[in-house]
Amino acid sequence: MQLAAKVRNRICATSSACLKAALAGALCICSTGLALAKDDDDDDGSSNGASKTPNIYLDMRTAYASVPAGSLPIGFGSPALVTALQSLALSRANSLPASPGSLTLPAAQAVVVDLPLTVDVTDGVSLYAGVSGSSTSTALTGWSPVAVTSWNIGFQAEVYKQKGGPIPTLTWQSTITQAIPNGPFATTTFNNIFEFGYAFDKDETRGLLAGVQDVHVEVGSPLARIHPSVIGYVGGYYQWPNNWKFTGRVGVQSFGGAQLLNVAPVQPFIEPVVRFDKTRLPADAQDAALFRAQLT
Repeated sequence: MQLAAKVRNRICATSSACLKAALAGALCICSTGLALAKDDDDDDGSSNGASKTPNIYLDMRTAYASVPAGSLPIGFGSPALVTALQSLALSRANSLPASPGSLTLPAAQAVVVDLPLTVDVTDGVSLYAGVSGSSTSTALTGWSPVAVTSWNIGFQAEVYKQKGGPIPTLTWQSTITQAIPNGPFATTTFNNIFEFGYAFDKDETRGLLAGVQDVHVEVGSPLARIHPSVIGYVGGYYQWPNNWKFTGRVGVQSFGGAQLLNVAPVQPFIEPVVRFDKTRLPADAQDAALFRAQLT
C-alpha cells in the first residue's frame, strides 16, 4: 500500500519458514515521538566497563494511510497500519452479498498509534513488543471508534557492523503482528527485512540503504487467502544536528495476488513502491537505536 504516491493493492510478502517472524507495510509517514532510555552510567567505577543495564525505549509512532477502491493494503510501512486496513477489508468483504467477479473493496483510510516497548539487549540487538490502536473509515461506515486493533513482537539485530570500514552494516528485523480480536478473519503478518546501510561518516548521520522486505500474511479463515509479496529497494538517510532524521526508499514490489471471500480476486502485480520517514531521535540515542527507529 502506498500513501501519497500512487496507492495500489498491497499484499504481504513471502517469508521463509526459517525466518517466520515479520512485518507488513504500507507507505506511510511515521514519526517517533516519545523515547525513554535508561543509559548505563559510564562513571560507575566498573573496572571492565561492561554494560550492566540495557537501554529501554517506549516509542510512540503515528501513521496515516489511504487506499483506493478495489485495493488491499500491503507493502512498505507500519505493520499495525496495514493490519488495521486488512481487517477492515476482510470485514467489508464478508458483509457483501455473494456475487463472484462483480464486487470490489471500498476505498478506505486509517490512522494508527503504535506503542512499542524496546529493550536494547546489546549495542546491536534489540527486542520489542507492543500494542496498536487505530480508527478506520470507508464512505459507507465513516470513522470507527479508536480501539486496540493489534499487538506485535519482534527483534532487530545488526548481523554485521560497518565501524567505518568499506563493508556496510547488515541489519535484520523480524516482526509478528496479530490482529485483535483474533476472530475467524483476523490476520497474522510475518515480516522480515534485511537491509544494508553504508554510512558516510562516523556518527552515521548520512548514508545509503539497500534491502529486501519479505511479507507473509495468514488469514484465520480458509475462505480468504493473501499470497506472499517481496520488495527490493534502495534509498538513503540524513540526520540533522537537532536529531530529526529523514529516510527515503524507492523500490519494486512483486505481489502474488489474493482472494477475499465474496470479492473478486485481487490480481498479482509487479510495480514501483516508495516510502518516506521522518523520525525524531532521542538526544542520547545509541548508534544501534538509529537503525531501530529508521526501520520500524
